Amino acid sequence: MEGYGASIATSSKLAADAGATMIEEGGNAADAAVAAALVSAVTEPGVVDLGSGAYATIWPDGESPVTLDGGVEMPGRGLEPERFGRGLREAVLEYAGGVRTFVGHGSIGTPGALAALATLSRLHGRLPWADLVEPAYQHARNGFALSYASHAYMSFAHESVFGWDESSRAVLHHDDGSLVGPGETVRVPGLAASLRRIADHGAEDFYTGEIGRMITTEIDGNEGILGPADMAEYEVVERKPLTVELDGWQIATNPPPAVGGAVLAAMLLLLGDRPTGPWTEDDLALMVRAQQAAIGFRAGTLDVTLDPVGEVRRLLEQVVHGPLRSFVTSPSTTHTSAVDSDGLAVSVTLSSGYGSGVIPAGTGLWLNNCLGELELNRRGIHAWPVGRRIPSNMAPTVARRADGALLAIGSPGADRITTAILQTLVGHLRVGLSLAEAIERPRIHVAIEDKGPVVLYEAGLPVGKVTLPRRQMPAGSMMFGGVGVARWSPDAGFEAAADPRRAGGTAIAHRG
Repeated sequence: MEGYGASIATSSKLAADAGATMIEEGGNAADAAVAAALVSAVTEPGVVDLGSGAYATIWPDGESPVTLDGGVEMPGRGLEPERFGRGLREAVLEYAGGVRTFVGHGSIGTPGALAALATLSRLHGRLPWADLVEPAYQHARNGFALSYASHAYMSFAHESVFGWDESSRAVLHHDDGSLVGPGETVRVPGLAASLRRIADHGAEDFYTGEIGRMITTEIDGNEGILGPADMAEYEVVERKPLTVELDGWQIATNPPPAVGGAVLAAMLLLLGDRPTGPWTEDDLALMVRAQQAAIGFRAGTLDVTLDPVGEVRRLLEQVVHGPLRSFVTSPSTTHTSAVDSDGLAVSVTLSSGYGSGVIPAGTGLWLNNCLGELELNRRGIHAWPVGRRIPSNMAPTVARRADGALLAIGSPGADRITTAILQTLVGHLRVGLSLAEAIERPRIHVAIEDKGPVVLYEAGLPVGKVTLPRRQMPAGSMMFGGVGVARWSPDAGFEAAADPRRAGGTAIAHRG
């Protein structure tokens, strides 16, 4: 196809290059996003892994947008009640102001990332599945340099999360016990063989084949609750995204039962028509109140409800004409964005939580700790009904304008995902900043802590009218996310920008 091209923004240069290779070999934005996400999951230990959850929002030209829900699910089918609540190890990390979580075999939920990526490939891609896995396989076989983002996270988590399991410790530490440094080569025994099986036999091998058997055998032998029935019955769900309008752009984002998209949509609505230019003290105070309202509703309601669809409807109704409107007007994750010149936009986010620290013997695959994330399990550890999706902050988002312009955006960063996307979208689409300027601009985030809400912010923001307690964070902190945006328009062509907070990577590829 003459003149065909795509832009990719993702978590690393390795991942972006994999996406570009897919375009050059005849693929589209969906193929690029899948290959990039697989490379991220293989080459960024601690940040994300193949045992993750994932969501993808896709918007083909001339069609309605759709979200693929590959979120982590509560396992435990067929288990007696006394099996629950075991296999957990407390971990405390001096990360993002201090984090307490649970790791170990009992923290592992049913992972949906591979199933979601395979479904994205089947429904929207052009290339064979094995071609999409090949770049990740090559990195696993040859070894890869430990990324800056992985090392930065590991500096907090290498002992408490990844040091107790012998397989994890051996991969990430030197013989003297010191952490592998950024840029040093990492090789994970068994990982290349697992990827070869996944390439040859499909993602199904991870769930019901030899890899799935090795995973569930290890977990069952160590008091975990993820079993063969959970893996076999896992299904990716197609959902209708939440949509909102922003200055002529139609924005589609992750719907419930995930909570991230609902929080993002609520904050966009609460901002109304502001800001109209460079942020003033009043604009920033409004931004904080919008975040406090939406994030507070999430923490108090969305994170514990068994009716997420109904509660999201109530949230958005309150934004438009209810108490949240009056409230505001008063005084380890990776992401890939890809768009192509056929008008296809794809946004994919993967998350493993903080990581369980578990590599099932012979697999080379780290697994998530989503059952141990206290902020996503406010009902209690192992308290969700079996088979229910665990709440998620992930909010892969795509947007389209009537003149044909489109973009894909998303971010890692736990509950900072939505506020990072919000500030980037508003800065770019409303204020008129370039993609890079909108991403690099200092950020602000309302954190719900035990003592109440606290405003975390980077230097350079006019926070004088913010009335909540404030805490300035180091400039360029990866705590504030890692936004990646890919954009295409018939007039301006391709753009891509990735967050320097996580040393992200971009690529623009063509074939002729």
